[in-house]
Parts: sequence; C-alpha cells; structure tokens
Amino acid sequence: MAAGVYLHIPFCKSRCSYCDFATDVYRSSDAVERYVAALCKEIETFPEQVITTCDSGWVNVNIDTIYFGGGTPSLLDAAQVEAILKTVRNTFAVDASSEITMEMNPATVTPETLEKYRKLGVNRASFGVQTFDDTELKRLARGHNAQDARDTFRMLRDAGFENVGFDLIAGLPRQTLADWERNLDEALTMQPEHLSLYLLEIHESTPLAEQIKSERQPLPDEELAAEMYELMLDKVAAAGYRQYEISNFARPGFESRHNSKYWLLDPVYGFGVSAHSYNGVERYANDRDTNAYVATIESGASPEVMREEIDTPSEYIFLGLRLNRGIDLDAFRARFGSGLETRFAAELDDLSDKGLLSIDGGRLFLTEKGMLFSNEVFAAFV
Repeated sequence: MAAGVYLHIPFCKSRCSYCDFATDVYRSSDAVERYVAALCKEIETFPEQVITTCDSGWVNVNIDTIYFGGGTPSLLDAAQVEAILKTVRNTFAVDASSEITMEMNPATVTPETLEKYRKLGVNRASFGVQTFDDTELKRLARGHNAQDARDTFRMLRDAGFENVGFDLIAGLPRQTLADWERNLDEALTMQPEHLSLYLLEIHESTPLAEQIKSERQPLPDEELAAEMYELMLDKVAAAGYRQYEISNFARPGFESRHNSKYWLLDPVYGFGVSAHSYNGVERYANDRDTNAYVATIESGASPEVMREEIDTPSEYIFLGLRLNRGIDLDAFRARFGSGLETRFAAELDDLSDKGLLSIDGGRLFLTEKGMLFSNEVFAAFV
C-alpha cells in the first residue's frame, strides 16, 4: 500500500472571513524561506521518527501522492517548491506516476511560475474560486476577483495542466439560489476535471462567525442550502461529473487520489505547521503556531503536540460513509472481526428510520438526505 505526503504551506496574502485553517499573512520572503528550510528539515528526520515511534518496525515509505496544502502554496517560488520536492524524493520512494497537487489561489501565479511548477512534476492544480460573484468575494475577504479566477484557469491550461479542480462554496450570506446556479453554470462551462462543492460551515473562531453573531451578516438559511445542494447534484451529473464523496465530483479517472487516502484510512504523512499524519495505527499532529513550529524545528526538537491511537472501527465508518460507494459490510467484518450491523445495530436502525442511511448490495451508504445531514450520521458512530 502506497502512502501519501501532505505539505502545509500556511502563508496567505490575506485571511478570508470564513477560514479556520492554520494560516499566516505573507509578511516577508525571509520568513517564507526560513519556513521552507524548517519544513525540509522536518521531512529529513522522518526515518529517525519511524525508528523511535514504531516498535513493530512497520512503515510504508513508498508514496504515490504529494499534496501542497495551505494557506496558499502558490505563493512559493519555483526554487522553494524544488527544494521541498527534492527533500521528499530523497526521503521517500516516490512512484514515478505520483499525483502531485498544489493548492493555488487566483492572482497568485504567473504563466512563467506555472510552467516551472509543471517541470518540477506538479501535475494537478486545485484552486479556490469559492464564487464567481465579486460582491460575494469582497464579503469573504478573498484576495481576488472573478476575472482573476478565469485568468488563472486559462493560464493553467496554457501551462499544460490537464488535471484542474475548483472549490466553490454554497450557502454564503445573502446568496440566492439564482446566484448559486450562476456559479455552477460558469464552473461547468469552464470544464475543469474536478469540482469540490461545499456548503458553508461557520467556525466559531472566524471573522465570519463574529459578523453573524453581531448581525452584520445574516445566518445562512438551512432550507435554502438544501435546495442549493439538490440543484448542485442535478447540474453536475448532467454535465458528466460523478459524485464520489459528499462534496467532491470528478470526471471519470480524475478523482483526487490523495484525498481519497484520508477517506480510505490509508497512511498519510504530514509535514509543516498544523500538519496531521496517520501511520496506520496512530494519528499525530504538529503545533498550529507557525513561529513556534519553526523555532522548535530549528532547535532540533519535534513539533508534534498530539498523538493518539484512533478508534479504528468508528473512524472507518465515519470516513467511509463520506464516499458514495459507502462501506463494504463484508470487508468491515473481515477487517474488524465482527459485523458492523452487530456492533452498531441501534444506530443503524435509528438512522435508517430517519432516511439517512441505506443498505443495498452488501454496502452501507448515505442516502441523498443523509448527505445533507451527514454530521448527524457521523456523530452517531463517534
């Protein structure tokens, strides 16, 4: 089984109002260079970490996905990306056909930079459009406008990127069903290979949460969000995209190989501030503070702040139900020694009665209603 590598690049031009990720405003090239050096140093210590933390000696150092997430990784110059990828390739056995993804924000790349990324092996781009409405972009404090998104997509195609995905958010404050339909129509007209279509979530620590609390922004309407979700399902299916996860849609063969590892409980090794890892037994995470992370690495210490054995059956259900194909009940029984139907009989009966779960062909999966109320389903198994 090949693993994945996740690389967290926290820097952004500005902080979006809804963002709950570990990010920092880009202040100086020196700070970024120092961070990249720390990131590379952490990657280089991976073999030592394996020896000291895995008593069984088991570890899968063969990888076939690399993912630059953030933040805004496209703020890195080509030399910095090259240094990171060189370190990853020196540390892991990287498959020649690996999927190498970089998250990008519109208006943060040039044709020359994209051409250099491609030559370094980056073969998949995921960029955060969020909306094609300039008024909505301003409300979200995004650092780009709609035309920037269109221009970025054109530059990606011109640079030879044949695997491009958008992020769009439904249920934004003051967003109407017609607004959302226009967003979908424009995205589908551009024909990316992948679409991540999310319903807005309000996180307590974000500026948007404070704006809603102080009534400067309205609380998103749940019934309207449900209509948006149903419209989304109809339109993307008619355009030839296959839903393979609650919020993710792709043309056949363009599903995110890296993100699928999380949902299938495959090993993923994370590096950088706030990065999470899963080694097949334990999940562990780094410090969320960028300055603290860099100082810790430079001192020769570990940035890890959390490590725990996960409740594997519950985690397997929680993640597996996100996928449209659901959970193979025979595979669950073979993996854990007893049937899911026996372990969680009461939960299955209750959620099935509510129309949120269904069993068919030996598989357990969310219904369309269940996808809208997935948090309620997941909570029952945690």
